[in-house]
Amino acid sequence: MELQKPSFAKAMAGKEKTLVLLKPDAVQRNLIGEIISKFERVGLKIVALKFLVPTKEQAFKHYVKNEEEITALGNRSIEGKKKSGIEVKESPKELGQSIIDRLVKFLSSSPVVAIVLEGNQAIAVTRKLVGSTEPLQSAVGTVRGDYTVDSYALADNGDRAVRNLVHASSSQFDSEYEIKVWFSEKEVVNYKNVRDKILYDVNFDSINE
Repeated sequence: MELQKPSFAKAMAGKEKTLVLLKPDAVQRNLIGEIISKFERVGLKIVALKFLVPTKEQAFKHYVKNEEEITALGNRSIEGKKKSGIEVKESPKELGQSIIDRLVKFLSSSPVVAIVLEGNQAIAVTRKLVGSTEPLQSAVGTVRGDYTVDSYALADNGDRAVRNLVHASSSQFDSEYEIKVWFSEKEVVNYKNVRDKILYDVNFDSINE
């Protein structure tokens, strides 16, 4: 008996969505097309896109899902600074709030591009392409590794957010939350793309005429 192959629809249903923000430094340096092309070339599909200047309220909502996250962010920063031999005098909450204030100020300072990408393992694939949060540690070939030289130390010296070009959702939970901050349900478009057949169709071997 011939085994039944999985359907194309079933393969498509396994895809996930992720949010990407091209931050003010990416926009001001005219890197929008260059960065988006990396996502498209790997096979991710754009299902929502907009160009806007975020409000401070929108930027804060993006970074802070609840008040506990501010303290958690401060704790992570303290751990990193201690490993680097830097003395920290602020409390975790104070340091976390200072970091959030920098992020909000930067994200709302200029236009950004908000994008929803869709594809197999879209969250992990996107973060692989974007690179490490600190550009100085990002591998060659990633967005941050190829297009910026900023670092945590340089940002701290200037009392500003690190200019790392891109935000990419880190988990399924974050993706679902963040997409709702930037897009309504109607703005995320469900559509067929010819390329999907090549990437996901189990019957690709039947393409010959």
